[in-house]
Amino acid sequence: MPTEILIVGAGAIGAFYASRLAQVPDVHVSVICRSNYSAVKANGFQVTSPQYGDYTFTPTHTFANPDEARNSRKKWDYIVVSTKALPDVSDDSAILEGLVSDRTAIVLIQNGLGVEEPYAKRFPRASICSAVTIASCAQTSPGYIKHNRWTRINSGPYLPHLDTGGAKDTDSRVIEQNNVFIVLLQEGGITDAEAYDHAKLQLVRWHKIAINASMNPSSVLAGGISNNAMSNDPELSIHLKGVMEEVLATAPKVLGKPFPSEFATPDRILRSTQKNTSGSKPSMALDWDQGKTMELEVILGNPIRIARERGFEMPRMQTLYALLRMAQETRNKAKQKSKL
Repeated sequence: MPTEILIVGAGAIGAFYASRLAQVPDVHVSVICRSNYSAVKANGFQVTSPQYGDYTFTPTHTFANPDEARNSRKKWDYIVVSTKALPDVSDDSAILEGLVSDRTAIVLIQNGLGVEEPYAKRFPRASICSAVTIASCAQTSPGYIKHNRWTRINSGPYLPHLDTGGAKDTDSRVIEQNNVFIVLLQEGGITDAEAYDHAKLQLVRWHKIAINASMNPSSVLAGGISNNAMSNDPELSIHLKGVMEEVLATAPKVLGKPFPSEFATPDRILRSTQKNTSGSKPSMALDWDQGKTMELEVILGNPIRIARERGFEMPRMQTLYALLRMAQETRNKAKQKSKL
């Protein structure tokens, strides 16, 4: 039987990884689209990549909404969620109602901390895999995906009970499903796909927070400039490094575990960013430019609250969070006023 995969949130990241999974024999990849539905239904996804070339990815099924996916009566082996995590706006775990079966593993390719909890609460018997990616992708127009560079993705079983207690009998099933998903990515050409255990994956989430929490809000406050421009500016690069160092110093205290030695240092991250001349902006800056809600809570708010609950403050992060949260609230109030 083929492996059936459903992508929820077929934007740049979701569509790109879907297109690679679809290269694997006996893997059927379907998508739930939103604004790009008409283009994808008619022509599939057109992908351009310096690493994989130019190609067309035609999903097995293209659904306009979750109800269409539910009505298909398909049984999904994996449901990959790559929507933006906006818990202050909506609980996206509700989208999966009626789609999750006993055989389904939910894979969350989302930014931030605490993204797994809503799914664990709603689907307590489901396998949940927590994934972190660094991939420079953009949907330049509906159905057109531009992959610039990087294809790194790590995924681990979400087993929070291991933080305070022992293993459960069901852990082995989640671990196996996570391992199989990584193998599928590797067979699809993602050579940097790697399976981690629960503890290491949470360290990865904090490590990516260091990158996202420094560059995303800073780009918005600096007028929407690119990561590359910020990393090459003398003062901004000092600021970015300071935020990253603050997060990387706090996370081991919160988790009680050190970062593995192979994880990139702030200096190494900045050097790599200085080489990325694609001109790509962080997602938060793109959202701000388009008047959309930014991922403030999972990238800034949750880490600050988690650290504070354990007695640790991150003043650089808190400053960025306070400024951007107020900027977003002020703009939202102005929008509501203009509608009256």
